[in-house]
Amino acid sequence: MDVQELALKLLEAEKNRQPIEPLTVTYPELTVETAYRIQLAGVEKKVKSGRKIIGKKIGLTSRGMQQLLGVNEPDYGHLLDHMLVPEGEAVPRESLLQPKVEGEIAFILKETLRGPGVTIADVYRATEGVMPAIEIVDSRIRDWKIKLPDTVADNASSALFVLGGRMLPLKDLDLRHIGMVLEKNGELVNTGAGAAVWGHPAAAVAWLANKLSEFDIALEAGEIILSGAFTAAVDAAKGDVFHFSFHSLGSVSLRII
Repeated sequence: MDVQELALKLLEAEKNRQPIEPLTVTYPELTVETAYRIQLAGVEKKVKSGRKIIGKKIGLTSRGMQQLLGVNEPDYGHLLDHMLVPEGEAVPRESLLQPKVEGEIAFILKETLRGPGVTIADVYRATEGVMPAIEIVDSRIRDWKIKLPDTVADNASSALFVLGGRMLPLKDLDLRHIGMVLEKNGELVNTGAGAAVWGHPAAAVAWLANKLSEFDIALEAGEIILSGAFTAAVDAAKGDVFHFSFHSLGSVSLRII
């Protein structure tokens, strides 16, 4: 199994918008550890092409998704500069393969977090503020038929993300009790709360800092950290308009054209 070759295969699938068969079908022996090496190889190729890492994302923070994939911890991916969509800017459906959307809280760091041993208190101390966010997840694996190594290798099924218009300090927010309402085309389709994100969104960020220490990677000052979805992802089609409202935090919207 060639890590560089598999990284290129996923990058080509993204570029050509042609999904591939699950890596775990072609390579049943693929481990999560090797999948992270594939992810890092793909990110390195993007950086060498001129992209810049601007943050990280955490996935599989809900117990339901973990049970679905048979795992007991989240996963993570990298956010690059071309993935950030300004709020109000529509996203062309044809630029994606099989997109879904999720509502999340984004942490904006003012200090570097380096594990192991990072706690929720450390996350609070290192955070400049939080913002409402939408993550557009997408899979380069055909029909979303993924196991954990598939999504890990595929940069945790990352695609694009949108940040809301304002940032608030953490000191007056109880992130566990922040409620979220998702409207799709003007209709209520989902509700959730921060406690669904690994028990506490800041706990998910602490987990990430500690997990990344295994690869000698830190969460750097200035980075954006998407802490995980409040609810299950919702399919996105051409013409859809999504509006996510977060109690005490504000709202963020997205239009697919």
